[in-house]
Order: sequence, then structure tokens, then C-alpha cells
Amino acid sequence: MGKLKVEDLKRIKESLKGTVNLRDGQHRVKITVHMGTCGIAAGARKIMDALFTRLEESGADDIMLTTSGCAGLCNHEPMLTVEVKDTTPVKYINLNEKKVLQIFDEHVMNNNPVADYALSQGSETTY
Repeated sequence: MGKLKVEDLKRIKESLKGTVNLRDGQHRVKITVHMGTCGIAAGARKIMDALFTRLEESGADDIMLTTSGCAGLCNHEPMLTVEVKDTTPVKYINLNEKKVLQIFDEHVMNNNPVADYALSQGSETTY
């Protein structure tokens, strides 16, 4: 590997910004794409790619995009969960790229959940 240039350091800094925001608790929204084997087989990688592109285009630095394993509802994949700070999470099901872009624009950016694609609102509990 050659010597790092200033441009390389800037690119590294930008790529790690989401990780630092997570540690500092500075993110306003957390988007979790469920990427167990069933989710990947159903198209979760395309969902993740579409969200990543839209997130970059938006220029927002207070949104964390992450993945998880199977959510246990394989017949509803691909799925994602949107958690906006100080509101209850919403789990979205049977998604495609067009639907997730609408969810990003309406729910993530404007805090207006898209009921047509939602399975549930709220967190799972063990009690």
C-alpha cells in the first residue's frame, strides 16, 4: 500500500462518521435491514444497496444504516425496521427498492411512517 494522501484520509473519515455518531448517540434515525439467509434470498442486498445510495444522496449524517440477522418472519422478507429517535420503531415487510425509497423519503426524512408497508409498530419484548 502506498502513502496515504489527504484525500484518502478525508474518505476514511467520511466512511467512519456513522460509526462515531452511533457511539456518541448522535444519530436521529436507525435503519436496520434484516439480512438473515432468508432475507438475502428474498432480496435484502438490493434493499441495502438502494438505501445506501439514497442515504449518500441525501447528505444526512444523523442516520445510521445497519444490518441484523433473521427477524423470524421469513415469509415477510425482505424486511427492515426504522427507529426514529423518541418514537416507536416500525417494522416494514415484503419490500422492494421502490418501497424502501418511499419509506426513506417519507418516514426517515419526514417522520411520517408508511402504513401500507408496515407490519407492526413498537418493540418486541421478552416479558
